[in-house]
Amino acid sequence: MAGAAALWAAYRLRWRRRYLLARSFARCTRLVPRSDRTGGIAAGAILAFAVTRNELARLPGFLAHHRALGVEHFLIVDNASDDGGAAFLADQSDVSLWTTADTYRGARFGVDWLTCLLARYGHGHWCLTLDADERLVYAHHTCRDLRALTDWLDLTGRPAMGALMLDLYPRGSVNAPMQGADPLDHLIWFDAGNYVMTRHPDRRDLRIQGGPRARAFFADTPRRAPTLSKVPLVRWNRRYAYIASTHALLPSRLNQAYAVDGGEAPTGVLLHSKFSPDIGDRSVEELTRRQMRTGADLYDDYYHALRDGPTLWCRASTRYEGWQQLEALGLLSRGGWE
Repeated sequence: MAGAAALWAAYRLRWRRRYLLARSFARCTRLVPRSDRTGGIAAGAILAFAVTRNELARLPGFLAHHRALGVEHFLIVDNASDDGGAAFLADQSDVSLWTTADTYRGARFGVDWLTCLLARYGHGHWCLTLDADERLVYAHHTCRDLRALTDWLDLTGRPAMGALMLDLYPRGSVNAPMQGADPLDHLIWFDAGNYVMTRHPDRRDLRIQGGPRARAFFADTPRRAPTLSKVPLVRWNRRYAYIASTHALLPSRLNQAYAVDGGEAPTGVLLHSKFSPDIGDRSVEELTRRQMRTGADLYDDYYHALRDGPTLWCRASTRYEGWQQLEALGLLSRGGWE
């Protein structure tokens, strides 16, 4: 019976992947190219994919950080920004930009748009799929670029690398004015503990929850706290599909980016700048637009609390110091990559 159940689960996931690819290709026709520079993508180039909306304050740091890591071309969908972000991106020589006014929620929170672009341009490339408020760090990232990391992943037969999304926050109210020009000059605190982990029985992806959001907003319902585990770095194949954001993929073998044999696999951390001073305004907008996972019994109270500018810092908060610190805390692993 166990074998039959496993075969049935694999069958369902295979058809789920085919369905997700089909709906993504259908929605790709709604993307309007604004600055298509994909003809200049070199064979083997490391690519980054993202969806943005009103992220102008974060975009310079986002691009600079990942350029320094070795990203050679960015493929970005702008979802009706009105802050000048689309114009800024269109002027970047290493960015190809598409725009759409379609609903973010209707495109599986942007995943449909990116799945289509990944299939069309990412096939055979190492691809980094991110949000604009995330910056990837990993062991030795200050001296070894993504080319060195992905060469090692290829050598060791690893088609993907997982990462923990680490929420950063300021000392005072999340709505307090920014200290410094870059969000990561202002958001320098994080929760070092209180993380829990479960594994999906069929897809085999890890679900990590915890951090300041679980502590401050979901203390009474911790299983409803946001998922913090992602698989953002993948040697892409046009047959792959993300299920929800970059939390899990199909085929499910790609989700085993974490060692399951008692050893270690290399993992990264996504420094998450969600709690910048604009979080209050964004929460008000979200309660109006209803494009995220809102619901009367789930996330509405969360957005109302963010609107009011809570303080996430507590006596147990830890000041961010670098990847070595994250490794010492068990939040990041070099997994044998020396």
